[in-house]
Amino acid sequence: MGSFKGHVVPGTLFLVVGLWHMWCSVYRYVRSPNSFRIRVWNPVPGFDGRLKYLELYLVVIGAFIDLCIELVYAPHLKYFVNGVLNPSHMNNFEHSGMLIMFFIFGLVTLISVKTSILPLPDGALTLIAATAFSSEYLLFYFHSTNHKGLEGYYHYILVVLIGLCVLTSVVGTLVPSSFPLDLSNSIAITLQGLWFYQTAFTLYGPMMPDGCVLKGDDIVCHSTVSLIRGEMLANFQLFSMVIGVFGVISVLYSFASSTYGHSSQENLQTTENDL
Repeated sequence: MGSFKGHVVPGTLFLVVGLWHMWCSVYRYVRSPNSFRIRVWNPVPGFDGRLKYLELYLVVIGAFIDLCIELVYAPHLKYFVNGVLNPSHMNNFEHSGMLIMFFIFGLVTLISVKTSILPLPDGALTLIAATAFSSEYLLFYFHSTNHKGLEGYYHYILVVLIGLCVLTSVVGTLVPSSFPLDLSNSIAITLQGLWFYQTAFTLYGPMMPDGCVLKGDDIVCHSTVSLIRGEMLANFQLFSMVIGVFGVISVLYSFASSTYGHSSQENLQTTENDL
């Protein structure tokens, strides 16, 4: 069983990074469509110091703080009980494995781009990101927490969104010049962040569907009808998020194209006409 804060914290990180990637993907494409390349991270333009690597610092620091919450604060350093891992905090230990992978990704990427110690190409860094998403996918797919009923349905949707993050990251290494792939990856990350929020507000907050209640560590629906109604509500919430994200993309693309993309778009149209 999770908690409201346990879903909001990672949800915030994924949402911020996903929206940033979405904007940067659109911005880089309209500025130079012919030279577009997929990037696993995006620097803050106009800065040469630490702010340039703000995204990577956010990933490293955010993953580290969340890791401390799962490994230090939640179990209160009581890792073993009667010589075995504390069974009351297996959920926290599992989450730690996922967070360590994202921490490693952010740290390795920082070392790669800031020093000459580990100069990895973008494709290799993208595969490391895909590995972090894969560990997250395996965590939620084989979770020790009882994910049945309505809780299981919400986490099933989360697993699907994480799978899209894995897929778009891996394929992005094979087709590094594809703008649709880069944009799809940012959409998947953004939707994952939004779904963490939706899960928090629905299962552990004020948006619990009628006929279902949080009872102890389980979500209990009083009837099959209540469960089906809750699952249909989850579908509606997901569809609304997808529509909303595509609306945001349309606004961002329109703004970026009109503000930054005049000369680039003309060059692209000229090239297409020549072909």
